[in-house]
Amino acid sequence: MPVTGSRRTLLGTAALTLALSALVLTESAYAAKPVGSGKGANTEQEGGGDKSGIYAAARIQYSGSVAKGGGTGNVTSTDVNWTPPPCWYAPYLGAKDFKKEMSKHIDSQVKAPGMGGTAGSAIGEMKRHYEDEYGWAGSPGYKDYNVENDGKGMFWAGVENPDEPDYLKRSSCTDLPFWVANGEAPPPRYEEAISPEILAALAYQHMELPDTKVALAPEATTKVNLPTWAWLDKAVFDEVQATAALNVPGFNIQATTTAKPVSLKLEPGTKDAVMYPASGECVINADDSIGEPYAKGKADETPPCGVKYLRSSGDGTYNLRATITWEINWTGTGGAGGDLPNGTFGNEQAVTVQEIQSVNR
Repeated sequence: MPVTGSRRTLLGTAALTLALSALVLTESAYAAKPVGSGKGANTEQEGGGDKSGIYAAARIQYSGSVAKGGGTGNVTSTDVNWTPPPCWYAPYLGAKDFKKEMSKHIDSQVKAPGMGGTAGSAIGEMKRHYEDEYGWAGSPGYKDYNVENDGKGMFWAGVENPDEPDYLKRSSCTDLPFWVANGEAPPPRYEEAISPEILAALAYQHMELPDTKVALAPEATTKVNLPTWAWLDKAVFDEVQATAALNVPGFNIQATTTAKPVSLKLEPGTKDAVMYPASGECVINADDSIGEPYAKGKADETPPCGVKYLRSSGDGTYNLRATITWEINWTGTGGAGGDLPNGTFGNEQAVTVQEIQSVNR
């Protein structure tokens, strides 16, 4: 008899603690091995392993300008509604290894004291699903864990995003592990199956943008009512790239996100200031620089990008915040690609403002 939608949900819930217990990403199973210079790193994010040492084959490798140590990068999305994927489905184990692990979990649960009723029935049906070809609409069963096709594909299972703070979201990929033959795409119903688009979002999440320290004139110490020029040379901010790749037998995909600076926003750190332009948004120039360097003879000119402080900072300083907005897109395996939300990252730098009304420069 086919399993109904509600029975399938029950099976998926029961399987969460059984089949996926060796796959869930945990802090101790998060592998990060930075390699490279300050311009980038190379890290790996693996599926978790149980005490037997069996690990998921789903290993995402990050390279380029990514956060060292395997954590999230410093990009803040300008789209408050955009979030990286909380979980996904990815290659787990070959048929023989999957049989070893799944059958061990099932047997231990069947023998657990007090196991019966609905939970016991769900476990029994899951056993039949993998051993006796017991299936339902869209989810055919398997004979002896599909070991006759070992080496010709892999079972896929849910993987949590370890950087997703919401437990319910990151543990929502609860469908039973399913078989995908080498060279074939996962069934369309698994919308969360790992793809170039998902890898692009993960690369975005791990991307590390360079610090934003603008050149100032006067530098560090300025005067009340004296315009302070701010700029960034084009050589300071080139395009930044981060790549996420998944390479397992019969399945190799990747995606690269590219961030390009498009504007600079200045915030003076006090309400007693005038911004240039008034919005504080300094657009990128045709030569990819931002603003204009101060030069002798420009003392009476208004800077295209800068700030004029109207009050002394006294014995302290004002924290001038400079935030770059980056336009981000991605390309991936098979010619896939598109846009991602713009990202921002900024820094503060201390500015001393002295109470001198007029000065010669």
